[in-house]
Amino acid sequence: MSRTMTGARMVIEALRDQGVDTVFGYPGGAVLPIYDEIFQQNDIKHILVRHEQGAVHMAEGYARSTGKPGVVLVTSGPGATNAVTGLTDALLDSIPLVVLSGQVPTFLIGTDGFQEADTVGITRPCTKHNWLVKETDDLAATIHKAFHVATSGRPGPVLVDIPKDVQFATGEYVGPKQIATPSYQPAKKGDLDAITRLVELMEKAERPILYTGGGVINSGPAAAQLLRELADATGFPLTSTLMGLGAYPASGKNWLGMLGMHGLYEANMAMHDCDLMIAVGARFDDRITGRVKDFSPGSVKAQIDIDSSSINKVIHVDLPIVGDVGHVLEDMLKVWKARGRKTNAEGLRKWWAQIEQWKAVKCLTYRNSDKVIKPQHALERLQALTAHRKDRYITTEVGQHQMWAAQFLHFEDPNRWMTSGGLGTMGYGLPASVGVQVAHPDALVVNVAGEASWLMNMQEMGTAVQFRAPVKQFILNNERLGMVRQWQQLLHGERYSQSWSESLPDFVKLAEAFGCKGRLVSDPAELDDAIQEMLDYDGPFILDVMVEKHENCFPMIPSGKPHNEMILGEASTEDAITGVGGALV
Repeated sequence: MSRTMTGARMVIEALRDQGVDTVFGYPGGAVLPIYDEIFQQNDIKHILVRHEQGAVHMAEGYARSTGKPGVVLVTSGPGATNAVTGLTDALLDSIPLVVLSGQVPTFLIGTDGFQEADTVGITRPCTKHNWLVKETDDLAATIHKAFHVATSGRPGPVLVDIPKDVQFATGEYVGPKQIATPSYQPAKKGDLDAITRLVELMEKAERPILYTGGGVINSGPAAAQLLRELADATGFPLTSTLMGLGAYPASGKNWLGMLGMHGLYEANMAMHDCDLMIAVGARFDDRITGRVKDFSPGSVKAQIDIDSSSINKVIHVDLPIVGDVGHVLEDMLKVWKARGRKTNAEGLRKWWAQIEQWKAVKCLTYRNSDKVIKPQHALERLQALTAHRKDRYITTEVGQHQMWAAQFLHFEDPNRWMTSGGLGTMGYGLPASVGVQVAHPDALVVNVAGEASWLMNMQEMGTAVQFRAPVKQFILNNERLGMVRQWQQLLHGERYSQSWSESLPDFVKLAEAFGCKGRLVSDPAELDDAIQEMLDYDGPFILDVMVEKHENCFPMIPSGKPHNEMILGEASTEDAITGVGGALV
């Protein structure tokens, strides 16, 4: 039965009907009617952020760690435009978000009214879909459709723009079960004939590899479990993109580590030399492929993806399968088992022998020091001191520290690793860590940061303190824009243009100013004690780890080079040919 209510009340009712428990937002004139309704209810928690970009990143952390859509509420004009970076980040990384933005009254649209912006026009390129609601009777149905679009198919962000007069006016509320079946219905089941052809290729392959991405995690826990079963049953080696870490356990016997620009030597070499590549929920982005024309030239390539537009977008594949990763993996296992669980045992034996030779290069080896904290060592110690925690969640900022975190921190389960992949958004990690902590109040949430990236949204420490979110900020402080400096050293003749700061804050005093705890550590002998103090503290904590200023992140595929041309650290192998700042293999 329909109910008459204001548009503002409809927003709250629709969120409640969609199972929303948390909204990240910042009030303003164009959304005050909705905020008035928030005040009058207790079912939905509102997290007051310090900046709208922070709100969207918090919602991303919430969504990525729970599998549920994150919800954001912002005002018109600058409130909406401040959300654009987060929307684009979520679009590239396939994170389900519903952003509700206020808008000037309908009769003022187009008049350059106070805090008016063409929010639908501005956000059209960075959302899956968006809506401007001009009639209150359409509002509830539109919000329900927004949740459906955000969470169906390849997940992503959507935006609903709600003029202020629509919020004040009354209309008929409809629940999600009362609206017509949405027209957007992505196919979930893959073509069985194509799946059977893939199984036939798997049975004969001598050098197969499973190349997995964030699509496995987005599909849900069942997909990750099916992937583990497939890899373990077939004995196929498995690698992952940055976004897919945790879908297969790092302790798993078939794990090769992350691939790509800063991926492991054995993973990249296996991708280059394989004869069958099975891309599972991965989109062949440029950080993975290197030089496209030389990408894995001798392999037959199959790609499983729910988004048909991602197939053949970058790399032509021989066998496309459109469907939800979980459903396709389930059918693959059924077909493979029904056909006798066959693999090319001799080919696989030789393939693993080759992989073991690549592993012997020990590409993550670095020269440690007892004088200065090496960033790799700091992350190894963080891993050692938190590995026993089943409730550990890691977020990151963007830069060298992000890549080192992906290399040295190990993930056994999906949804435990939150990072900005496609857009590479500095300032992502701190707000994302707050979003994760809000979703998992009793968990250990650590944001691995660089000092430059962390400063971009440092104001969200105020949100952490206000809402008692005990997030741990693990800052690897090299007083440099580390990744920029590394590229300038290796590719720009050591001309260090604007890649350092001469006026960094005292992070310990900054922590105290926000009302939380901080510590600085620069002596390797004190590192474990400092990390343990951070972990034991029952509130937000900023640990300022002073690390080697000019350490480079290796391995590295130089821009424009193929997978099998990697720069390794000098300590990785004695047999390597010395190159600039490392060893070229």
